[in-house]
Amino acid sequence: MSRSALRNRPLLRTAYTQEMAMLNTPAKRRSVLAIVVLAALLPFVVTDDLLLVLTLGMIAAVGAIGLNLVTGYAGQVSLGHAFFIGLGAYTGAVLGGDPEGPVLGYGLPMWIWLPAAGVVAALAGLLVGPLAVRLRGLYLAIVTLGLVFLGDHIFREAREITGGPGVGRRGPELTLFGIDFSQDGEVLTRSQLQFLLALVFLVVFAVLARNITRSGVGRAFGAVRDRDVAAAVIGVDLTRTKLLAFSMSSFFAGVSGALYYAVVGVFEPSAFSLLLSVQYLAMVLIGGVATISGSIMGALFIASLGRISGEIAHWLPFVSQSSGGSGLLSVFQLEAILYGLLIIGFLIFEPRGLFGIWLRVRNYWKGWPFSY
Repeated sequence: MSRSALRNRPLLRTAYTQEMAMLNTPAKRRSVLAIVVLAALLPFVVTDDLLLVLTLGMIAAVGAIGLNLVTGYAGQVSLGHAFFIGLGAYTGAVLGGDPEGPVLGYGLPMWIWLPAAGVVAALAGLLVGPLAVRLRGLYLAIVTLGLVFLGDHIFREAREITGGPGVGRRGPELTLFGIDFSQDGEVLTRSQLQFLLALVFLVVFAVLARNITRSGVGRAFGAVRDRDVAAAVIGVDLTRTKLLAFSMSSFFAGVSGALYYAVVGVFEPSAFSLLLSVQYLAMVLIGGVATISGSIMGALFIASLGRISGEIAHWLPFVSQSSGGSGLLSVFQLEAILYGLLIIGFLIFEPRGLFGIWLRVRNYWKGWPFSY
C-alpha cells in the first residue's frame, strides 16, 4: 500500500502486531505521554499532605492491578487480598527492618526486600491456585475469605515478627540507590521523593500488567473467565492458568503491601482485616473490572475517599470529626457508608466503573457533533 494511502488513513492496520501494540493509536500515545509528564510535575505544585494521599493511592493501585488480574481478567473471585498484602508488608519489614529493634529485622537493602516481599506473597498464592481448580464462584470467595481470618490470627500471635496488636512495628527503610526517601533531600522534600518513587513503580507495574493481559497468558485468563469448560476444550490448561493468575496477583499485592507500609512507617496486624480486602475490591469495581487504567482510577479515588469524607463532614453538622464526637455519625462511619453506596451505585448504574464513564465521554467527543 502506498504511503499516501497510509497517511490518509492513519488508523489502518497492516499487521497484527500493530493491532496488538500497547499504544496503538496516536491519541493514546499523546495522552499517555501527557499524563506521565503532568504526574511528574505534580509534586512541585501540590502541597505535601495531598501528595501523601496521592502517593499511597498510586502504591495501592499496584495491588488493585493485581486483584484485577485474578478477579477481572481471570474471573477468579478473591476476597483474600488483604492476606497477601499483609504477607508482603511483614516480609519487607523483617528483611529490611532494624536489626537492633525490638522485633525481628535483618537490615537488608530495598532492592532485596521489595522483590522478596512479592516472591513470598506469590508463593502463598500458589497454595490457593489448586483450590481454584476445584472451586469457583461463591465457594472460592469463601475459601479466600478464610485466608484473611487465618492471616489475622497469625499476624496477632507472631509477636516477634509483627509486634502484636496495639504495638505494631516499623516498616523497612526506604533507601534505594543511595537516596533516602524517608528524609528531606537537598532539592526535594520527603513527600516529593516518595511521590516520584511511587509514580515510577506504578508505571513499571502497569506496563508489566498490560503486557501480561496482551500475551497468550492474558488471553487464557479471558477464556477461563468466560467459560472454563470451553477453555479446557480448546486446550487451555486450567490448573496452570489459575496458578499463574493467583501467583501474579499475589506478587503485585506483596510488593504493594511492602512499599505501602514502608511509606506509612508504622503498622499493626489489625491493618490487614476484611475491610482492607473490601477496599481493594471497591477499587476494582469502582475503577472498572478487567482494565488496568480502571484499577489506577479506582485506587486513587478510594485513597482520596478519606479526605473527601473529611471535607463533607465540615458541611454536615451531624457528622463529627472523631469517633467519640457528639454527632450522629463519625467521619469514619461516613467513609464506610460511602464505600457501600459507591459499590452499589456503580454496579447498578455504571458496571464498567470510572473507566466506563471515561469511555462514554471519549466516544461522545469522537463522534461529535453527530449522535451516532
